[in-house]
Formats: sequence, C-alpha cells, structure tokens
Amino acid sequence: MIFKNLINEIDSIIERDPAAGSRLGVVFLYPTFHVMLFYRIGNIFWRYNLKFLGRMIMYFARIFTGIEIHPAAKIGSNFFMDHGLGIVIGETAEIGENVTIYQDVTLGGIMPSIESDLQRNQKRHPTIGNNVIIGSGAQILGAIKVGDNARIGANSVVSRDVPPNVTVAGVPAREFARSNKKESFKAYGISVNDTDPREKILVNLIKKVENLEKKVKNLDNKKTKKF
Repeated sequence: MIFKNLINEIDSIIERDPAAGSRLGVVFLYPTFHVMLFYRIGNIFWRYNLKFLGRMIMYFARIFTGIEIHPAAKIGSNFFMDHGLGIVIGETAEIGENVTIYQDVTLGGIMPSIESDLQRNQKRHPTIGNNVIIGSGAQILGAIKVGDNARIGANSVVSRDVPPNVTVAGVPAREFARSNKKESFKAYGISVNDTDPREKILVNLIKKVENLEKKVKNLDNKKTKKF
C-alpha cells in the first residue's frame, strides 16, 4: 500500500510537470518528493507526542530541500510543490488532495507574535481544498478557507475565504474568474487568457463613452446644418 501510494504520488508529479522526465528523475531530483518523505516521518512522531523529534526531522528537511513544513500540518495525497524553494507551511495548515503550489508560497498566520501562549492550540493557518493551484510567491494568510478547484495567481495576498471554482489574483486578491465545473490543470494558477474583470468593466465604460461622444458630435453637426 505504501509503495503504491508513492508510485501514485510520483506519477501525479510527472502529470503536472512537463520537465519531469521519468519516475527515477522524480525520486532523485525533486525536493517535493524528498520533503514529503521527511514530513511523513515527522508527522508520525508529532502525532505520537514525540514533538521534538518531529520538529528536528523537519528542521533537517528544510536544510536539505529549502522547504519548511511544520510536522503538525495536515496534508492530503498527491501534494506537489513545483520548484519548492522558499515554501512555508504553518502548524495548523490543512491541505486537501491533488494540490499544487509553487515556489515561495506561504501558508501562514496573521496573528501578532505577542502573547504567543494565547495562540497555542488555536487554528491560525489556512485550510486548502482539493485540486487547488497556488501560483509562486502567493501569501495565504490566516485561518481562512480556499475552496475546491480554486486558483490563486502568483504573488497574490489572500486573507479572506476563496469560494470553490474561483480564480483570484492581486494584492489584495480579488476574483478574476468563476467556473461551475472542474477545469483542466492550469499551471501557476492563472493563464494568459485570464482577464481582470475590472479591466473588462473599464473597457466597456470606455466604449460607452466613445459611443456617447459620437452621438453628441452627430447632434452638434445636425444643429450646425440647421443654422
């Protein structure tokens, strides 16, 4: 069962990364695969209340891979961190199945660092649904929920819930698109065909203004001819 799960995870990485040439390449060359091996061991120690050992294992994992995952985080199957460097996943973060995130993503908290004792055993980090894609540099902050099949664009700052099947981007993040069905895999969260809805509104307003200007000009011409 464990071997089968590892094979499924490797195949899911190959499916989502065109640069992945083979299973052997993933096993030896992909930090996402390495850090998840560390995480599974560290998480077991954490759940059996051997918390120091769990933290120590993930400390060495961070040195080895450049990815920081707290051993208490809950992570589903087929989790893929493309490139991986600089990713931070906090203690109370929860991640669903088939989630893809890119380098420099933070699943962090927003509570102040003072009075840390009051924050212990409290939900402080995001909950990420299934089939979510988070672009590079995005900051997902606080005990918020990102719904299934959501997409988050690169360098976005998200501090509010994201509904399922919605694409968001920007600082602060705002809705770009909405879909009622699961889309095919969209690398980096958004594509070149995605358009800011506010841009569409502005374009429509400009067109309306241009049409009004033409009508006013036509009226002026008619008045001039009469006189």
